[in-house]
Amino acid sequence: MLALESPFWSELQHAYGYASDIPALLRQLSSFPNESSYQDEPWFTLWSSLCHQGDVYSASFAAVPHIVGALATDPVRASMGYFLLPASIEVARESKGIVVPVSLSVAYSAALVQLPSLAAAAAQPGWNESICTSALAAIAVATGNYQTARLLLDTEHSDIPEVLDWLQSR
Repeated sequence: MLALESPFWSELQHAYGYASDIPALLRQLSSFPNESSYQDEPWFTLWSSLCHQGDVYSASFAAVPHIVGALATDPVRASMGYFLLPASIEVARESKGIVVPVSLSVAYSAALVQLPSLAAAAAQPGWNESICTSALAAIAVATGNYQTARLLLDTEHSDIPEVLDWLQSR
């Protein structure tokens, strides 16, 4: 895993240029910051920088092990971004046929493999639908089920009753 102190971050790219600002944002994840609005930091900047309109970057792959690492410290405290951002990065990577740089691939793949067990550790009665859906999408990408992940990521919660009605009417 690329250390947060590594000068290599300034050579990685994100949506707005060099990724030297990403380590400071990733450090904040260990305190499980509020994520009640899409504008809450550090999530807003992480999303806009690392998975911008379906595009992913070298910094995206370097960030995923740190996101998963923060999640692993206390999965029960996780908000949806801990599952949703890694899942979205991997879906975007796979759908565009992007190859993870060799220097980042081992840590990136190892982080994705951890997601199912972390989702199981985080699951609890009363889990809200957004976190549940995000965790399921993370499990889907970790197991190579990209169509399922895309379905989970692309279906609006308000559309679920209509989808269920359609399935029952077949």
